[in-house]
Amino acid sequence: MKILPFKIPKPEHHALVYQEDVENFFYDKLHQHEEIQLSLILKGEGTLIVGDTVNYYKQGDVLVIGSNLPHVFKSDVEASPQSHMLSLFFTETCFGDHFFELEELKELHSFFKRSTLGFKIRPKSKELENLFLKLKTNSKLKRFIILLKLLKKTSKVEHKSLSSFIYEKKYTAIEGKRMQDVFEYTMTNYDKDISLETIAGVAAMTKNAFCKYFKRRTNKTYFRFLNELRIEHACKLMGDSKDFSIAEIAYKSGFKNISNFNRQFKAIKLTSPSTYRKR
Repeated sequence: MKILPFKIPKPEHHALVYQEDVENFFYDKLHQHEEIQLSLILKGEGTLIVGDTVNYYKQGDVLVIGSNLPHVFKSDVEASPQSHMLSLFFTETCFGDHFFELEELKELHSFFKRSTLGFKIRPKSKELENLFLKLKTNSKLKRFIILLKLLKKTSKVEHKSLSSFIYEKKYTAIEGKRMQDVFEYTMTNYDKDISLETIAGVAAMTKNAFCKYFKRRTNKTYFRFLNELRIEHACKLMGDSKDFSIAEIAYKSGFKNISNFNRQFKAIKLTSPSTYRKR
């Protein structure tokens, strides 16, 4: 099955695509598409991998995923049994090759610069959410106007990048399937011991070849990526429950050694678990 590239269903002569996803979980295959994706999470939470970086999404988040930026959603169905997302898909040239180069639209340039790595709006914005909610019942012209308003707002507000590295080449279908298998196995089994031999086997490669392959496409080692995924899960547990001790959270996140957990947490979050929890 071809995982990448992913084609956004687009009616003929439609430059802007509006899409509403209401599912038990979001599309969970690693994919990329030419269109920039501008989305609001109405319901649901889980892990979002964009490019080389592990993120966590939840209700109320506004997400921007850039053109041809590989990404995959892993919905947490236990935390939220339903996933609901509103999205707009468009390209920088869909309204004409030079439309967004017009002097009148110059203030939107920062949006497209930010979108190359993807970004999340922070803090949450009720104003942006209300604009998204108007999309469903409005005409194509009004959706276009709403898009310009969204671009203006999201180009100025505080944000957090969703990725830090862009692989220069587009993934082939074979590469997409291989990386999808690696990500899916890791997101399912991060709380267990994962050996290099095991994950290389998932990718159908030798250990040495897999290490080079993964590093070239994500600019980090596989075990750095695995630790980031575990630490993001630990942060979620800290926010969700005060009942678990730091040691219990470390164990539930896949760390069998509390000192290693503390060391990895500080390396990734630049603070200790206890300080992070107090915040």
